[in-house]
Amino acid sequence: MKRRWGLSLLLSILALHLEAALALVVSVVYGVTQESPNTGVGGSALFVLLLPVLAVFTTVAAAALSVALVFPTAWLSDVLGRRFGGREVWWWVLPVAAAVSLVLVGVVVALSGGAEPAAAALGWLLTTAALTVPALCWRSRRTRIFGPVTLWGLVAVVLTAVLGGVGLSTGLLTEYRPPAVTSADIVGRWSDGQGGTLTFTADGRVTADGIDDDLGGGDTRDMDDPDDPDGLDDLDDLDDDVGPEAAEDTESGRDGCTGQGTWTYDPGGGTWSQEVEVTIASCTSGHWNVGGTESRPTLYQYIGDPDSWDLYRLTRTAEGS
Repeated sequence: MKRRWGLSLLLSILALHLEAALALVVSVVYGVTQESPNTGVGGSALFVLLLPVLAVFTTVAAAALSVALVFPTAWLSDVLGRRFGGREVWWWVLPVAAAVSLVLVGVVVALSGGAEPAAAALGWLLTTAALTVPALCWRSRRTRIFGPVTLWGLVAVVLTAVLGGVGLSTGLLTEYRPPAVTSADIVGRWSDGQGGTLTFTADGRVTADGIDDDLGGGDTRDMDDPDDPDGLDDLDDLDDDVGPEAAEDTESGRDGCTGQGTWTYDPGGGTWSQEVEVTIASCTSGHWNVGGTESRPTLYQYIGDPDSWDLYRLTRTAEGS
């Protein structure tokens, strides 16, 4: 006797949540090993506060995926089993899930403008596995299945977290840390790859040319001044500070920070807190964080919200090495 549709839906939602928890653990462990900015602490408390809202959202999403993908996969596997074998068999779920996943991944790849074959193949395999498990649960006739699914799902999540922690603690998995640099390592020319550069000299001077200066800090002009809505007074100050060429660039609408100033390196309390302080009268940008790797260090600032991890990076050029 088959399970009632409503109970099958709940079981599918449970399986999808367990898969999401497993994927979250894997992504966290993998993310720790990859180059990333330091977003600081405090996000965990916010995450806890958002858990009730997140739970509602994930439940609705899991229900929608169950109805749109899991149920059709389970149903079609039973139809094909009866059509070609005379009876319903569980292993038909795998080829049906693979076919459905192939369509899904193909649509995503097409909409995203293409992807590497290896990445597309990995996405197809993972999508197939993620769809197969809840589909098998959906079509199962076992009366007591919620307990085993919950138990073994939690065991898989906890075991993955433990293995990830052991791998990081023993060095089998290498945790990413920014490279430790010195003031001497900063000296040279750094480029954003789009024509913007910062050139640091050993005597503490820095020259900026076309560096993006609109990273969320706002315009240096006082747009709230009713007597100077276009910031013309600030252009006059800019002309006095950095010369007519920089003032002409700003007046013509050219984006970027151009000028000369000073810089200092602050090692902080560790590699995550290293900063390069740049002071240029005509620019709003100041603190640059250190990232990258030992062989390819970078200087970066956040663009907008730091939680987005959207970064503006500078990399040392060959002539700056």
